[in-house]
Amino acid sequence: MINDPSIRFGVVRGISYGLFGPPDAFVAPARALGAGLLRAYIYWGQVEPKPGQFVWDVVDALLAQLDGDEEVWITVSSSSPWATVRPTDFLPPSPAHDLAAYGAFVRRLVSHCKGRVHYWQCDNEPSNVGLTWAGTAAEYVAQLTELYRAVKEVAPAAAVVLGGCGYDVFSSEEGSASRTFFEYLVSAGRDAYDLFDAHFYGDPMRIPEFVATAERLMRAGGAVKPIVAGEYGGPILFEFPELEPVLQQTLTAAFAAPPGNLDTAELKAQLAAETPERRALAALYRRMAELPPRLQMFMDGCPPELEAKRHRIACRQVVMRNLLLLAAGVRRTLCWNLAPEVPSFSDPYQMMQLLFGKLALMDFEGRELVRRRPAGDTFARFVGHMAGSQRVTRLDLAGRPSVHAFEVERAGRAPLLVLWDQRDTFDGEDQPPVAVTVPYRAAGASAVDALGQPHDVRIGDGTLGLDLSVTPVLITLRP
Repeated sequence: MINDPSIRFGVVRGISYGLFGPPDAFVAPARALGAGLLRAYIYWGQVEPKPGQFVWDVVDALLAQLDGDEEVWITVSSSSPWATVRPTDFLPPSPAHDLAAYGAFVRRLVSHCKGRVHYWQCDNEPSNVGLTWAGTAAEYVAQLTELYRAVKEVAPAAAVVLGGCGYDVFSSEEGSASRTFFEYLVSAGRDAYDLFDAHFYGDPMRIPEFVATAERLMRAGGAVKPIVAGEYGGPILFEFPELEPVLQQTLTAAFAAPPGNLDTAELKAQLAAETPERRALAALYRRMAELPPRLQMFMDGCPPELEAKRHRIACRQVVMRNLLLLAAGVRRTLCWNLAPEVPSFSDPYQMMQLLFGKLALMDFEGRELVRRRPAGDTFARFVGHMAGSQRVTRLDLAGRPSVHAFEVERAGRAPLLVLWDQRDTFDGEDQPPVAVTVPYRAAGASAVDALGQPHDVRIGDGTLGLDLSVTPVLITLRP
């Protein structure tokens, strides 16, 4: 699994599996989408709520859903009400009081899973200090080293994943706190992980740059490991620089006070309290009608035409992000995320809802995860087309710098071509299509776009012709 050249597409269940209610049955719906890799969080406090007292309900609920054909990735969060520097059952995790106790917990967890988990990750995005990690880089490396030792003793074939390198690192300058944090991790911790987890948000066209940044960080640290995309998703607000003033104003007001521990009891209490975050978001919602449409589309209750536009952008980006990652050499990609954290619940006055709440591929009906959003349909369609994929190669079309073209080699199947014309994320769909000719010999072809619409392809003497827009077109060739 560490150097497995095969390609797998996956989904992340979220960050709170079984934490705010009974663990749901998400594996079958995820597999129906085509996901062959599943990522979920397990918290120390869930499994060992008191010293030496182990509760396996959540872990067993997950294991009972597996059929053995999928790969499983567990992000182990050290959050604990008793065992860590900052007591909490949710976020942010902090260093263990006793690394030996942490190692014993990890050994019990890995042993209980009996080889059915392929990837073990030490916490998530630790450079987001105060939000997803409450410790230093050195304390994180110490904990990572202990997890690595425990995993390899119990399940030596499993891979250990470095905590995700997020947008805070990729978007920051050299010398920034986030960048310096990760530079320390890949240097001091280079012998304590097998896979580098990178998270790909923001402008999809920066994905090759972000992959190169991750490789450069590891090279400087002394060891280059395979990169896995533990999260990707879009669109998000950070893709629109013109929205930065209003976003910064809202963020500043929302987090006027330093964030404390986000334990489950406090979060429930906040729903009935007028916190700075809720006041800031409520004020933003009162102005929704006068806000730029590019911002409105991320808000609950926005005009239907903006909701539909955001869905179309999300569909396009499922295809775009995956192909850009695969062409850059990444072989495992996980979409953020499968479904809302809590069934049939949404709170517009939470910043995380504004930033990421609409990225889910599916929705609940009651407690059943049955309804696909448009991006979920696109994910399933794309993964179906990519079945058997072995290699993705970027094609250069002379005189067409805005056209992105990829060739996908598929075992036992004809090649797949995917093309789109790069344009403005929001307004690009309003521009007329352009006629594109691809030098490629095929006896015939059928095509569908990322939105599920059939698309015409013209077969010439050694060429393929089509009218291309910002929406990716998937072309199945007949040799």
